[in-house]
Amino acid sequence: MKTIDINNFKVASKISLKDRSTNYNLDADKDEIEDELKKVRKKLGKLQDTMYAHGKYAVLVCIQGMDTAGKDSMIREVFKDFNTRGIVVHSFKVPTELERKHDYIWRHYIALPARGKFGIFNRTHYENVLVTRVHPGYILGENIPTVNSVEDINEAFWDKRFEQINNFEKHISENGTIIFKFFLNLSKGEQKNRLLRRLNKREKNWKFSPGDLKERKLWDTYQFCYEDAINRTSKEHAPWFTIPADDKPTARYIVAKIMYDTLKEYSDIQEPELDDEIKANLELYKKQLESED
Repeated sequence: MKTIDINNFKVASKISLKDRSTNYNLDADKDEIEDELKKVRKKLGKLQDTMYAHGKYAVLVCIQGMDTAGKDSMIREVFKDFNTRGIVVHSFKVPTELERKHDYIWRHYIALPARGKFGIFNRTHYENVLVTRVHPGYILGENIPTVNSVEDINEAFWDKRFEQINNFEKHISENGTIIFKFFLNLSKGEQKNRLLRRLNKREKNWKFSPGDLKERKLWDTYQFCYEDAINRTSKEHAPWFTIPADDKPTARYIVAKIMYDTLKEYSDIQEPELDDEIKANLELYKKQLESED
């Protein structure tokens, strides 16, 4: 199977999504790819155990993509071998009444992972510069003092919002959160196939909403907004990775490999040393236990 270079997916300079492939050939069949994924996710699981004991870093994994891009199954398959105590998944929906009473980042900030844990954001704070940019009327529900009509939501507004997001990510990065941002880059043709499967398979019908077709008509607008957001916010401390998503097993393997290859470079992530007194008395503690009736 082909060895991947994570730099092929990392956004380190301005990109055009049209130039980023939605397919990637690993020179392997489905079974081989899934076997390699199992190996990598086991390594990730062991690494997370070490990070939990170490307690110095948190990991935030942000997953974005168009409808049917495979976000839910990505989370299910990549993190399958994690200890449940070390991972928390948040799927952000339409803001609640309470969340609207705070600034738009508040609900994401309070969901951040503690040190030693992985936090997975299924849809993220980027919805606030994606869906709201496509449908600016949603912003009015935030009751921002300086926004009284859609006309107030201009380019200066979006510039400020991107600046706020960059500041948010810089702040949490500087305080011990390792950030991964994955855009699942799906082709319009493959989305059509997946929507048809939802309609044709009875057990998948529940996933379909007529709203999916309305949003699909806005495909080009969404692609522009994603491209702009990625270009404005891919930083060394919080990089974006564009993941070819037309083949789900390939996408899952690439995401897992990017995370593992990045995290294993943190040489300071190690299990803590035992206290000298405890270490010196290990044999004594063993004898105490073995001598019990």
